[in-house]
Amino acid sequence: MIFPANGYRIFMATAPVDFRKGMDGLAAHVTNQFDLDPYSGAFFVFRSKSGDKIKVLMWDGTGLVLIHKRLNGRKFVWPSISGGTLNLSKTQFEALFEGIDWRRVVPPRLSKPSAC
Repeated sequence: MIFPANGYRIFMATAPVDFRKGMDGLAAHVTNQFDLDPYSGAFFVFRSKSGDKIKVLMWDGTGLVLIHKRLNGRKFVWPSISGGTLNLSKTQFEALFEGIDWRRVVPPRLSKPSAC
């Protein structure tokens, strides 16, 4: 899996998409439904209706990359179905891609070191 660097933006579509769509269809979906640029270098995450498949679309600077994964015997954890997108952190995306409940991923709390 090509994991995004910390500077990448990651958008998750909350509603299922037609999984017959390929790169061009998903790029058009990003443009038409979300008013975003599929060639921006951001990651766009899509879910199947059944919830056991994920597609990730991204532009790597030389071409579109499409990653398709299916979990065997279980489903990915998805937000409730609505319109639009959610922003994910790199850590949340990695958890989602591995089939882990990404909603439980909490960014570390930074605190000032205590004086000794």
